[in-house]
Formats: sequence, C-alpha cells, structure tokens
Amino acid sequence: MSTEPETTGDAEPGTPTGGAGTEATQGAEADAPDAGQVSEAEAELRAQQAERERIERRKAEKKGPVESGGKLSGKAADLLAAVRAVESGEKPAATVLAEPGPAPRRSAPEPVRRPQPVTAEAVATSAAPAPETVRAVRGLLGEGGAPEALAPQVAAALGEGADEQLRADPWQLLRIAGVRPEQADGFARALLGAECGPDDERRGRAVTVWLLEQAALAGHTALEMPALLTALAQRGVPDPDRAVQDTIAEGEALVFQDALEETGAAPARTEEEDAEAEERPVRVLVGLERYALAEESLADGLARLVNSAPKQDGSTEEWERAAASAQGSAGELIRTVAAHGLVLHTGGEASLAEPAALLHAARSLGLRAWAATHGPIGRDRFATLLGRSGGPTGPGTNEAAGTEPPGATAGDRPDRAVAADAPPPAAHSPVATVAGLLSGLEGPGRDADGALDLDLLVVLDAPQLDVETAALLTESLPDGARLVLAGDPGVLWSVGPGRVFADLLAARICPQVASRRPDPGPLGELVSGIGIGELNQVEAPGKEVVIVPVRDAGEAVHRTVQLVVDSVPRAIGVPAEETQVITPGHGGAVGTRALNAALKERLNPGPGRFGGFDPGDRVVHSPVPGRVLPGRVVTADAEGLHLSCGGEAVVVPKERVEQSVRHGWALTAHQAVGSRWPAVVVVLPGDAAQALSRPWVYTAFGRADRHLSVVHGVEQALPKAVAEVPAKPRTTRLPVLLAPQVAG
Repeated sequence: MSTEPETTGDAEPGTPTGGAGTEATQGAEADAPDAGQVSEAEAELRAQQAERERIERRKAEKKGPVESGGKLSGKAADLLAAVRAVESGEKPAATVLAEPGPAPRRSAPEPVRRPQPVTAEAVATSAAPAPETVRAVRGLLGEGGAPEALAPQVAAALGEGADEQLRADPWQLLRIAGVRPEQADGFARALLGAECGPDDERRGRAVTVWLLEQAALAGHTALEMPALLTALAQRGVPDPDRAVQDTIAEGEALVFQDALEETGAAPARTEEEDAEAEERPVRVLVGLERYALAEESLADGLARLVNSAPKQDGSTEEWERAAASAQGSAGELIRTVAAHGLVLHTGGEASLAEPAALLHAARSLGLRAWAATHGPIGRDRFATLLGRSGGPTGPGTNEAAGTEPPGATAGDRPDRAVAADAPPPAAHSPVATVAGLLSGLEGPGRDADGALDLDLLVVLDAPQLDVETAALLTESLPDGARLVLAGDPGVLWSVGPGRVFADLLAARICPQVASRRPDPGPLGELVSGIGIGELNQVEAPGKEVVIVPVRDAGEAVHRTVQLVVDSVPRAIGVPAEETQVITPGHGGAVGTRALNAALKERLNPGPGRFGGFDPGDRVVHSPVPGRVLPGRVVTADAEGLHLSCGGEAVVVPKERVEQSVRHGWALTAHQAVGSRWPAVVVVLPGDAAQALSRPWVYTAFGRADRHLSVVHGVEQALPKAVAEVPAKPRTTRLPVLLAPQVAG
C-alpha cells in the first residue's frame, strides 16, 4: 500500500519490518544534546541509563559474563544444543529441559539500589562527541561512500575511537538508526574490497543484532530461535546458527529457554512420569540484553510490590469510610488498594473518575499520592478532572477532599482540549507525566535513597508502558508503596517493546478491578461496540458521529481540510485548533505529511523559513522514541526552533529539527494515544485497508470527546478489521518470569 504505516509494534515474530529510523520513531535518535542544557528528554535518558547500569550490575552479580570471543559453555552451550535437538527431532538434554522449581515467595523485599535523581551536572558531564572524532568518522564515511551526515550519530554510538572501530568492523554502521543491511554491505565492500564476503562473522553478528533491534521496534522483547534463524537466512547469512552463536559468545545477545505451558490441571506425577515430562517441548528465545534485563528487573519489582505489605497509612475504618462514600466500582478500587501493593484497574474514559476518587481518598488520609499519565494532554485533562471534583491541588495538600463527587460521570471530564501551547490548568495538581516523574522534572522528586517520594502512584494509560519504562517505575518505588496500573486494554500497545499491562492482566498475580462505568452517548456506544468486535450504527441526533464517504485520495484530502476548517467549526462549534486529524500512516497521498501540508496551507500559510516551519504552526516534538509533545512554533534563531509545549518553552537544536519535529494537525493513532480532543477527524483512504485492526480503530475513534467525523474510503475493510483483525501477538518473557509468583 502506498500509505507509509506507523510503527505499531505488531509485526509478526521473525519478520521485523521497517528501518530503525522510520517515521514512527520520529528520528529522535538524533545527535547528542548540547552539554549545557538539561531538557526533560535529556534528564529522562540519563535516568534510564542509570537504571540500566544498575540492572546490569545486579545481573553481573548473579551470573558471570560470557567471555568475549570465547566458546560457549555451560547453560548457553546446553541451550544451543537443545535447539539443534528440537529441530532434528531428537530428545534434548534433560539438564536443559528440566524445569526449575517455583521460586519461593519472598516475605520481605530484597535491598534495591535505586536510581538517583538526575542533576544538571550529571547531564553536563556527558558531552557531545568530540569534534575531531566526528571529523575522523566523516572522512571514513566519505571513503566508504556512506552519507557523511551520519558522522555525529556514528561518533555518539561508538564513542572514542569511533573511526577505528568502524574501519575494523564496517558492519557496525548497522547500529545507526535507519541504516539497513544492504547499505552496510555496500559500505563494507568499499572499505574491505576482496576481504568482504557474506560469510564474514562480523556481518553475521551485526545482522543478528539488527534483526533483534527491528523486532524490538515491532514490540518484541525477544525472538524465537527458529524465527531468528529464518530471518538471518533471508538476509543472506550463509550459516545463521553460527551467526547466533557468535553473537551470544560476544555478549551482544542472550539466549533463554521457556518450557511450553501444559493445558489443564497438573496432577501429582511419579518418577517415571517426571522423566517423561522432561520430553515436553520448549521454546528457545534470543533477545538483546537491555530488554532481557529490563523484563527481569520489572518482574522482580512487581514481585516486591505483590509480596510486601503496603504501608499502613490510615486505619481500616478510615479506608472503609472513604470506599463507602465513593460507592460502586470506585469504592471497590479504594478497598482493594487499601490492602494490596499492586492493583490493576481497567476501563474507558469515563472510568477516570475512579482513579480520581482514589487519589482524593488517599490524600485525605495523609498519603503522598500522585498520578502519572502518558503525555501532557492526558496530564492536563486529569488535573482538570481532579479540580472539578473538588480535590486537593497543592503538592503538600492532605486535607480531606472527599472522594468521588456524587453522581460523577463522564461529564466530569473536561470537554475542551487544553491548547498545546497553554499552561496546565492546575499547575500544582498531583499529576505528572511518566517521563517527567522519572526525570525529576515533575512530581514529588526522590528521597535520600533515590526512591520516588510518595506512598501511592496511579499510572494512567498503562498499556503505553514499555518494559524499560515499567522497570524504571517499579524499581523507583519505595518499600511499602502502592502501585495502581490503570488503562483501557482495548487501545494500541506501547510503541516500545513489551506488552506490560496485557501480560499482567493475563498473569493474574494481583487484584484486578474492572470499571462498571460505560462511556456515555453515541460515541461511547460506538467505541464500546468496536471493543468487542462490532461496528454498530448508532443514533447521533447531535451529529456526534458523521460518516463522509470518499472515492479517492484527492477527495479524502479535500474533505478532511473542509471538515477541519469549515464544517466542524460551523456545525459542531469546535474550532480548528481543537480538532485533531488521525490517519494510519505518515507517507502516501493521505498520510500525515500530505494532510499537514494541506492543513498548513489553509490554517497557517507561510514560506516555512525555519526548516519548513513558521511561527504559529501546530507541531509535535518527539524528544525520544515513543514520546510525542504537542506544541506550537514560537520563533527560530541560531539556537534552534523555539516551541511552546504545554506552556513550557522548548528549544530544539537546528540539527535535530528535521528528525524530531513534525507538523501536528494530523497524527497517527500511536501519536494520538493517551490524548483526547473535542473533535476528531479519522481519515481512512482506500490504500489504508491493510493497516487497520480492531485496536487501531478503537484507539482512533476513541480520541473524540464530542464529535467524530470518519472520512471513509475503505468500504468493507473497516467492519472486517473491527470484527476479524485483533492485535498481533508480541513475543515477551514477562509471563514466564511472573509465573513463579502465580505458583507461590
């Protein structure tokens, strides 16, 4: 199809698609930031780096590293032997397939060395690549026929002596976002000449790592061994098995074996039956170390919350009074949180009143309670909801604020979008973004031990948590704290690897509270039907839902602009700046690029003097992959492009503008998730049929508060996608790591 799709994380295992620098990543892997400035994105990256280093240190204590360049031995050798045995039909070694006993439930959490707050000094010490290093790399890239513009990225990725490393192993170019194997092969041939060949072990290792990185972009934390071997063969690696062995031996990937689950209850077995059980099949997985360690750290952190008694703030009677006042599923949520360290809460937009009631109740009992959302629009909307229901707003406020306002419904949510360049409606509300919370730029900050200074954390938009972010969150919680993960399980999963919320819901290691609050009105009825696979016609007397059929791409663009600029403001009363366009992809005749160009021409025409942007342009800034900050262009100067995002001034260096800033009148569904607008126009051109799925339609249609227009050009592909195309599976290890907790 001609529409360039967004990265949805739903590619089939073993067939990862798209380059590492595709549109969905927003090119946020740009040059290293200037040393003297500390932005939210930089602080977040430093915090994540510190946490990964801590995880790696703990991993090293448990198991010694594989000696670089050495032969495989021990468990790794046994696992690879098991792979060959499984593929050949032989019986794998019993020592490999023997299933470990359930891990004992820990009565007390083990000490955790938590990440410390990120300071300006810490960021400043990590300077951009040295100019001489960049110059040396630029010369080498030119010699090999590669784009010299990649020099800063190569220098940042490879560090000191980057040019020497790249000359010794030209396939290291694959570590750069957007570079594909065939491009790296051409670069290697130019440098190595006759020495370059497809059987070069350096190429095998680099392509193996590249495939695992592509799988991570598609949402997988690991790949099954047969799928990885097949993908390597498709990329022209003559001996895929050797390439995987070399990659593991060099410590660039890890190998795991997971016994496949048996169906039904498992009765007691005799010794003979135990011996036969050793023949049960296993799946062998290969994954990048960073995601493997993150999943392990996440499982440990969740176990600590599940197995530890939460801090007893407030008496049982006080909690019960708060729950009785809230009533319904909000009361059930308060009672459950009172007794458990980890709780899952599911529901749609209307159900946000329940976490709000919980937050009010907890703060009235003296708890340091905070909420965190995926993005700034969600943060500001939830802060407005808290303010409307009469709750506390000051960071140190603990006075009784009541719980849920009587008769609270979805009508308590704000019905107007917060302007992208406007300050938050409640600047002192106990609500932050997840990124701001972790970086220390929002939220309560951290205590002397490096833990978040809170007693209760409610994470909204939980399906958007990838494994690394979720691991950092759980490990940052102090002992005795409570964690509530809340969200709508029907929306698109995270852009980053993993499916944390879905895995936890399936694992059932903690209480789950399902909201009984349906989203009201025609829009709520429509979206609820999509969630169960039905695309129903709904009565919309107030023009809440309008279908606009189109025949071709040109008509789709024309009708979309007409809706935003004229029809919706005139008929619905929602101005253009509060109307959001959502389309399946970035490229093509009706992708975000084409629609944004057409909308800019009507809404804010200009020459685009600042890298294609003009003051007043509506934009989205992606400081890191998976993060989207809506805003507007203010001006530009020698420092870069000046934006206003959520009332905060953001300066994007000019060398990063092209990769990390886009016009924002039209977004993809993944960019829009976690946000809502008074009016939404969903564009479905004829060539978008293959990109549609039930989660995509559910997410896109569910972004509208008051009005939804559907520019419809896919005919029967839409109801078919809703009825027959669920989310594609992701390969993760979290369920296996959580299984001992279920057994306990």
